[in-house]
Amino acid sequence: MKKTILMLFLVFSSIIYGQSEKIKISGKLVDENNQPLPGASVLVKGTNSGAVTDFEGSYSILVGNASSTLTFTYIGYDQKEIAVGNQTTVNVKLTPTNNTLNEVVVVGYGTQKKSDVTGSVTSLSKERLSQLPVTNVLQSVQGAVAGVTVTQSSSAPGSGTSAQIRGASSISASTGPFIVLDGMPFSTTGGSLNDINPNDIESLEILKDASAVAIYGTRGANGVILITTKKGKSGKPVIKFNTYTGIETFSNRINPMGPAEYVQKYADWKTQSGSRDTNVLPNLFEQQNYANGVVTDWTDQVDQLGKIQNYNVSISGGSESVKYYISGDLLEQKGVLKGYNFQRGSLRSNINAKITPYLDGGVNLFLTNNNYDGGHSNLMLAGRMSPYGSLYNANGGYEVYPMFGELLYRNPLARLNSPRNDRNQNITANAFFDLTPDFLPGFKYKLNVGYTLVPSQFQSYLGRDTGDLLGTALVANSETRSMTVENIFNYNKSWKNHTVGVTGLYSAQQTDFFSSTTTASGFINDQLSFNNLSTASSTSASSHGYKSNLLSQMLRLNYSYASKYLFTATARRDGYSAFGSNSSKYGLFPSVALGWNISKEKFLADSDFVSNLKLRASYGLSGNQAIDPNVTSSTASTVRLPFNGVSTVGVVANVLGNKDLTWESTLGTNVGVDFELFNKRISGTIDAYSTDTKDLLLLRAIPVVTGYSQVLQNLGEVSNKGLEISLKATVLNQGNFRWEASANFATNKNKIVDLYGDKKDDIGNRWFIGKPIGVVYDYKQVGVWQVGEDPSGVDPSAKPGDLKFADTDKSGTITPADRVVLGQTAPKWTGGITNTFHYKDFHLNVFIQTAQGMTKSNGLLDYRDFGGRQNLPSGIGYWTAANQNNSRPALSYTNTRDYNYPKDASYTRLKDVTLSYVANAKVLDKLHLGGLTIYMSGRNLVTWTKWFGWDPEADYDKNITLDNNSYPLTSVFTIGTNITLK
Repeated sequence: MKKTILMLFLVFSSIIYGQSEKIKISGKLVDENNQPLPGASVLVKGTNSGAVTDFEGSYSILVGNASSTLTFTYIGYDQKEIAVGNQTTVNVKLTPTNNTLNEVVVVGYGTQKKSDVTGSVTSLSKERLSQLPVTNVLQSVQGAVAGVTVTQSSSAPGSGTSAQIRGASSISASTGPFIVLDGMPFSTTGGSLNDINPNDIESLEILKDASAVAIYGTRGANGVILITTKKGKSGKPVIKFNTYTGIETFSNRINPMGPAEYVQKYADWKTQSGSRDTNVLPNLFEQQNYANGVVTDWTDQVDQLGKIQNYNVSISGGSESVKYYISGDLLEQKGVLKGYNFQRGSLRSNINAKITPYLDGGVNLFLTNNNYDGGHSNLMLAGRMSPYGSLYNANGGYEVYPMFGELLYRNPLARLNSPRNDRNQNITANAFFDLTPDFLPGFKYKLNVGYTLVPSQFQSYLGRDTGDLLGTALVANSETRSMTVENIFNYNKSWKNHTVGVTGLYSAQQTDFFSSTTTASGFINDQLSFNNLSTASSTSASSHGYKSNLLSQMLRLNYSYASKYLFTATARRDGYSAFGSNSSKYGLFPSVALGWNISKEKFLADSDFVSNLKLRASYGLSGNQAIDPNVTSSTASTVRLPFNGVSTVGVVANVLGNKDLTWESTLGTNVGVDFELFNKRISGTIDAYSTDTKDLLLLRAIPVVTGYSQVLQNLGEVSNKGLEISLKATVLNQGNFRWEASANFATNKNKIVDLYGDKKDDIGNRWFIGKPIGVVYDYKQVGVWQVGEDPSGVDPSAKPGDLKFADTDKSGTITPADRVVLGQTAPKWTGGITNTFHYKDFHLNVFIQTAQGMTKSNGLLDYRDFGGRQNLPSGIGYWTAANQNNSRPALSYTNTRDYNYPKDASYTRLKDVTLSYVANAKVLDKLHLGGLTIYMSGRNLVTWTKWFGWDPEADYDKNITLDNNSYPLTSVFTIGTNITLK
């Protein structure tokens, strides 16, 4: 008994002694931006002793002695080991892993490890999502993703962007990608990407090849963009406040001619045109202001310092049972042109709940209100105004015709005070339930139900102060309602080296659209504007509505052997109500893909050169719904005609329907390689693809004896071939300094294979067999006719100062047959380079974007026969007998051939530069904050181009009406901060 008691005493004493030797270590784990990493693993190396960080990234753990080593791990980050030594506090910053093949990416109806993905899927970097102050998420994508061409046709506040993935695959139908938000269709519900607050976005993936997009059937041919918004995580509430403010200025200013240059221009025009006008200037107001020395800088009158500010507050958190993310956002933007304003307010609530051990549910809600109210000034008219025009009239209001008696050009500020409301909203509610029954391991059923309401309102009034002597009001309203129900099941099974995954879908979507427009004119005064249309002497109204339905089934099989050999097969069947009644209304879209993770083979297991290497290949069919509802039916339009002396409403043939219309089909092949080299220091992706789109929708001419002139048919064929390269590298990593670089390159060759089945060109529409869809077809300018040259043989109507064109068909005279394809409107290749420099807590990001090989018509160079009636851009140049200019015509040139001045629109742009400071753990503790980032950013800073004009990327309307909404490219300079409360 005594021996037993003695033994227990010794054991107990040794335990006490051992415990007294242990050391308590505490600290905090943060990411590269000094944000806490909750749920990270802390392990004492060589033991089973470990801890997990809390929601603030904090931990504490007991170690055996000072020689112990702690191992820190977190998914997506490199593991780090630190010897304890004499430390009691160990704070750790983890860096993201460069093992891109192990990242989890969102794919259609699910997620996959990138190493298991067999299709071409690109993820937008989280840095561009989180660190760029943009109003539309596609602005972050522009130039940063190979194969995706993003165009912002205007920098006006609240203006949208357009995207094309791997070239244009349709002539008449939409070529924009299908957008999916949180797993639910978005782009087909009537909304736009302007409705989505960029601060709410967690990830953005782009599906490019047939294997990746075939899962979306008739809506996948133009590529797919998957957007996932932020969700809550377990832990105490995390409150974040993000804000930025900034200014906007003209990125490139095109000034009109000043007073002296304008006076000289009119003198030169009189000489060239043979005018006998003895006045210095042509019009009454100009002559009076010239005599009185009154000068107006019209571009200075229409422009202003633009301003932008954004405020975003979010709160997220939850328990193991319920998680939430709630955010509110307010964006206000005042443009660089007077009257252009945009305000967006948005609210979002994402709630996930674990209802039972086998049933999860959730609701995603968001509300967005977009406001574009206000009358606009007019940049194009400002550029045409005489510096001697009158800004104000005798009553202090804007002079309607500043160059009176010239009545063609109205005051560019005339509409600034005109009543104008332009608003739209997006109300979206999505609910889901996930069922994972215990009796069927690996099986999961998901029910998605979504509803979207997108109403819009537009009202405007033009009164006497704009030159409308009758007063004209316009009221337009529209509403789109969309309902989607999706039933999705997933089944995954693994045994030995085999892994099988099956995904199935049965879904239905209904879209209901209605719009109405009323125009009224003839008001006795302007007091009521658009508020009482019944007081007008003349009104007209129109309305339009439709309802469409889409019914879909899908099955996908994924197979993996030892994570080395991958196989994916997909088939989707879509039925669309708008297809012709003679068609089956259903289309089947299959695809297959193979993948080989070569780096998992034994012969590369010990390679110091290759860290990861995967080959991919895919082949499949996708579709484009292409047609709008009701276009398969013949329709008539109303017309009012006199009958027996009475005005009577009748009908006339309008559109000839085609009951055989169906979808456009794209057959695509893709071969790609994903790699990581030199111990993951260099990583990248290379893809080569070829697509062929058939059954294009085209309007075909038919004999007018039928009562119609054309009919829509599935006829044409277009092909796209291209190469995409994306690279990322850690150039230098030494001490506190790290330099990372990424680059992307993409080239696309677009070609029309056939149009109407006869392999013939359609010159009227500028469609040519073997050429891209968008081309510039015009005369080839070879100079300007000079004094002493004889144009009578080749161009009998030409005179000195007229443009000289090439006789390309060698007929001896210049005719329309001399027009040739001078270039393509889409870039031949695009690219981008990003350099990111990290030094301690400071980070500098520099991004350069380029688009090369595109040609566009330059309307700014085309003054037609108005050279003597309007102002011109300063420095544009023009021919005179004295200067013998050989590129620009005389002011008297009338351009009877409708030459459009095609020019090279290639450009390289310093797209954005961002300098940020991310507070470290020590600073955060002092400030009692969970996170702090302060940054300065500049966008559209410098553009290198041969293009003469505001912006080579944008399309400018050269008309001189008050409706012209052309807007210059702007440079944006912002400062901001992101704060996380502790």
